[in-house]
Amino acid sequence: MGSDHAGLSLKRELLKSLKGEFEVIDVGTYTEEPVDYPDIARDVCIRIINGEADCGILICGTGIGMSIAANKFPGIRAALVYSDETAILAKRHNNANVICLGGRTMKSEDAIRYVKLWLKENFEGGRHERRINKISKFEEEVIRGVKL
Repeated sequence: MGSDHAGLSLKRELLKSLKGEFEVIDVGTYTEEPVDYPDIARDVCIRIINGEADCGILICGTGIGMSIAANKFPGIRAALVYSDETAILAKRHNNANVICLGGRTMKSEDAIRYVKLWLKENFEGGRHERRINKISKFEEEVIRGVKL
């Protein structure tokens, strides 16, 4: 889990609520001193890519910047979550391995609920798996330098 300065308060609330239920690696930030959200997104995504974490939670002011940054990493499927339905479907349909939340756009009790819903859901596979596989193929083509 990581946040920039705009998501710090929400990150602290999430850490408290997940304590004892889940093992959480907190990659920062730890103060309200301004930081660049892409650096935090990178730290979380690299841990997932390297197998040090199963999934990630990223928080900035709106969640938009974090989702954009996280989705630049191969194998990362980051979803901006803002409701119960988006939390559930991010996992069921998109197999999101990162969720992004807005520290300035949602109440902490809502964010806690979204995270717990997402964590308990499972990927449905089926037609959704075919689509996720296409996304993975696009990533591989970009990495190999295939002209799109």
